[in-house]
Amino acid sequence: MTSKLKLLGSGSIAAALLIAAAPAYAAGTASGTSIVNNVTVDFQVSGVSQTQRTASNTFLVDRVVNLTVAEVGNVTTNVVPGQTAAVTAFTLTNTSNATLDFALTAAQLAGGTAAHGGTDVFDVTALGIFRDVNTNGTYDAGTDTAVTFIDELAADAAVTLFLVGNVPITATNGQVAGVRLTATAREGGTAGSQGAAITQTTGANTAGVDTVFADAASVGGDTARNGSHADEDDYTVVTATLTVTKTSKVISDPVNNATNPKMIPGAVIEYCIAVANSGGAAASNVVINDPVPGQLTFTAGSILLNGTTTGATCNADGTAGGSYSAPNVSGTIASIAAGATRTLVFRATVN
Repeated sequence: MTSKLKLLGSGSIAAALLIAAAPAYAAGTASGTSIVNNVTVDFQVSGVSQTQRTASNTFLVDRVVNLTVAEVGNVTTNVVPGQTAAVTAFTLTNTSNATLDFALTAAQLAGGTAAHGGTDVFDVTALGIFRDVNTNGTYDAGTDTAVTFIDELAADAAVTLFLVGNVPITATNGQVAGVRLTATAREGGTAGSQGAAITQTTGANTAGVDTVFADAASVGGDTARNGSHADEDDYTVVTATLTVTKTSKVISDPVNNATNPKMIPGAVIEYCIAVANSGGAAASNVVINDPVPGQLTFTAGSILLNGTTTGATCNADGTAGGSYSAPNVSGTIASIAAGATRTLVFRATVN
């Protein structure tokens, strides 16, 4: 575009600064546009008007290839072990001055610091890329389609893309999995098919439509002006982490009663099952099932649920509940908050 640059001249410096400060959208006029500039010259000789002289200059606008891939929301995606279809979202914007195809690649980090802190230590499974078909910004299974490229994305147009994967059941609280989405500009091809790789024009400006890469460097070793751009997001496991402790104590025996009782036949034993949640999320529908040994006889009506502890001591302050179906004592605690401990207490007699 040499002719256009000459017409602008040095007086265009201020305008160029304004353009640089503007958002990075498509570079104005579409590539391939023919810009014609006609000039006329009128003159006289001895006061007599002479035939007007004219000149014309025509050039084609060259193609600027530029794009951005940006994570949506700039926050980690909280997940739980065993979760399926865990979603992170990205926006791909074609900031070129031409309609282009874009090849897509999903990758998982191999260690190192993830996008939102923490160290990448696990991979999600079945990681795939899906296009937001109904443009509602939310992943809709069965509606949003799996893609490996974006076809014919117009200049200044954007599309929402989802990375969707499954979280291993073995993942633990606080673990992080980093993911990366990369888009690479492609050209040509028929509708519905991925176009060919794009090569930047080298050397001097030509009479045809040249190609200039203008993309910025991004993540994962992506360099500037290579026709690609990438961004990263991550999954952070936020889950309950339960530990179970079972203790017993003698309440009474037939000889000593409640004074220094011993575990002799006829003694009443109190069991405490303490469930502690050291994770980052509440545990819900916690079902406890405890078979009573054959040497014991369950004490009817003795089950207390949702009690607390003081240190390692069971407070036996729960409420009556649970059930007994020989030989099983069972009870359900609706929720154990992160950092809390709740108990099931019951009694039995030594046979």
